[in-house]
Amino acid sequence: MTGAAYLTGLIGAGIGPSLSPALHEREADRHGLRLLYRVIDIDRLGLGPEAVGELVWAARSLGFDGLNITHPCKQLVIEHLDELSPGAAALGAVNTVVFRDGRAVGHNTDVTGFARSFARGLPGVPTGRVVQLGAGGAGAAVAHALLTLGTDRLALADTDHARAVALATALNAHFGPGRASALPGRDLAGRLARADGLVHATPTGMAGHPGLPLPAGLLRPGLWVAEVVYRPLDTELVRRARELGCATLDGGAMAVFQAADAFRLFTGLEPHPDRMLDDFADLVGAPTP
Repeated sequence: MTGAAYLTGLIGAGIGPSLSPALHEREADRHGLRLLYRVIDIDRLGLGPEAVGELVWAARSLGFDGLNITHPCKQLVIEHLDELSPGAAALGAVNTVVFRDGRAVGHNTDVTGFARSFARGLPGVPTGRVVQLGAGGAGAAVAHALLTLGTDRLALADTDHARAVALATALNAHFGPGRASALPGRDLAGRLARADGLVHATPTGMAGHPGLPLPAGLLRPGLWVAEVVYRPLDTELVRRARELGCATLDGGAMAVFQAADAFRLFTGLEPHPDRMLDDFADLVGAPTP
């Protein structure tokens, strides 16, 4: 495979700071590949999320080998694909598209990315009762990962309550009745007071969406906190939780592990996730996540 060339990219909003290009291109260098990874930011292009179909079509026409898909297009992209992997179909969200034999096939590497990150970064924490903020594309993947990892009761809160209800319904159909529930905003404080952990899966905290996704007073010592945002690595949520003495997990390792799985789908080659973790640390100027 040495000398093979690949053209890949990322579609999403506000993704200028993404480290995906560097992660994929550095890993390709280790394999002796030529890989170009382009950022296709719909904000910079003045396009709405519904343009994802046109962008996927254009990428396929231009000879791209694959695309990563991020907020807010992970669910909207599905209707523009020819096929879904079983995992992506179960999730109803796609973060990786592979173009092969004239077909666009959707996959999801967020589930395995979060699961590996969680097991590595928060080993041994109790997972019986978890509150999750966000029921969109990333939220669906994280919820599947949590229930697979053994969470007994997962409460989902989203600014769009109907979306939380729909995700909870789908999760219960897949994992069994009562495993997931939609949480009205007014019940968040009470549920968090009894929870083992909090997972954040919304864009809040990203460079373009600064701030906290919930009132700081709802955080407490003894509650572990996991974040999916990685730019910045130290979101306000992670900082506040750490100051209280909470065990915390930033979004860095999830970003690396999902990228490693996407690299495998794009190239058919086995990635080096440990080396990619080192790359990530080098890129953000932080210790290996």
